[in-house]
Amino acid sequence: MPKYKIEMSQSLHPAPPKIICRIFGGLGNQLFCYASARRLALTNNAELVVDDVSGFAYDDIYQRHYQLDHFNITCRKATATERLEPFSRVRRYLKRKWSQRLTFARRTYQMQEGIDFDPRMLHFKPQGTVYLEGYWQSEDYFKDVANTLRQELKIKQPPDVTNFAMAAHIRSCKAVAVHVRFFDNPLASGINNAPGDYYSRAVETMERLVPHAHYFIFSDQPDSARARIPLPDVRVTLVKHNQGDEHAYADLWLMTLCQHFIIANSTFSWWGAWLAAQPAKQVIAPGFEMRQGKMWWGFKGLLPQEWIKL
Repeated sequence: MPKYKIEMSQSLHPAPPKIICRIFGGLGNQLFCYASARRLALTNNAELVVDDVSGFAYDDIYQRHYQLDHFNITCRKATATERLEPFSRVRRYLKRKWSQRLTFARRTYQMQEGIDFDPRMLHFKPQGTVYLEGYWQSEDYFKDVANTLRQELKIKQPPDVTNFAMAAHIRSCKAVAVHVRFFDNPLASGINNAPGDYYSRAVETMERLVPHAHYFIFSDQPDSARARIPLPDVRVTLVKHNQGDEHAYADLWLMTLCQHFIIANSTFSWWGAWLAAQPAKQVIAPGFEMRQGKMWWGFKGLLPQEWIKL
């Protein structure tokens, strides 16, 4: 066949678009990265490729690592070429800067602008290979494919007997998951933790909604978290055996087995509540927005409408 005919045939059947999603941050933010990219791929018949390396290569402060292998995700990992290696930091920077000069619809490197929900992403039609970078912290980015995502984001059960026993305990009662996240020292004044009276108000509200429940406390500092929950010991179980970033998925798995939720100002417990399959679940979340003139939490799109904000 003449060369021009081969080229014409190929042009009539162009390759489907490809989305290369950069994963970074803690487990909750990794899930947001994936969910928004997966929705974009599903609605545009595009291939989704996950960059599980570059977002962690220079994380010297938090030393986080890719954790989505604990989920039922089947998309392939990016090759070195797709991660823009070698000199990936420079090449990524140049791609970002070039795309910023283009109209939103024509960008080949979509980097999140601001923190509020950006409705333009719902109508974006990727052409060719598109890089996606951002936390995209809103259910609105993927609400229309929620059922698919809940299947793909089922957590693989931890293999140890301690988590198995805790799961049985959770399933045996009317369970409320309480997540307490300390961004600042619990004993010092700080602006990043949830307000001091949030958990007492949340427990009071949950007691009215779900009487006689048992509360399972999850936290990066369990003993300090226990002091914030105004309930007798007989009604509380402190979950403290999954400490460390490498065991975060196990705590998240246990959370999803609970029936109701009091979450922290944390994307980790946001996902614990969102992934839980119970249709009648009650979810209470911190309702604050501004801290010292800056947006810290509760920005546009972050909290689903049906959740209770305190």
